[in-house]
Amino acid sequence: QVHLVESGGGSVQAGGSLRLSCAVSGYTRGSDCMGWFRQAPGKEREGVAWITSGGMTTYTDSVKGRFTISKDNAENTLYLLMNSLKPEDTAMYYCADKSAVYVGACFLSAPRSFNYWGQGTQVTVSS
Repeated sequence: QVHLVESGGGSVQAGGSLRLSCAVSGYTRGSDCMGWFRQAPGKEREGVAWITSGGMTTYTDSVKGRFTISKDNAENTLYLLMNSLKPEDTAMYYCADKSAVYVGACFLSAPRSFNYWGQGTQVTVSS
């Protein structure tokens, strides 16, 4: 069982920055794939960034060059640094975890393939 708790959300103006954190506890495998997802009102949950157990990362096109996913294994924490925020980034942000041995089973994988989820943290970007 993996337990995830997000924090760091808030309200910022366009162009601003936020850093989201996801504290990880419980049993984690050496082959964990983790991701950040977001869901805006009336829209489906979408993937934002993914990171493998080895630290390889990928991003959805709309956030490339602005967002950075990283993890601190010693602190058991996943991060999402968000720069140059836009109003369209407004959403509830979730971290998620699953087992994925291969990079191809991690990168760009859909929300439904993840087993463990946090409760979410709200990000609101005003213009």
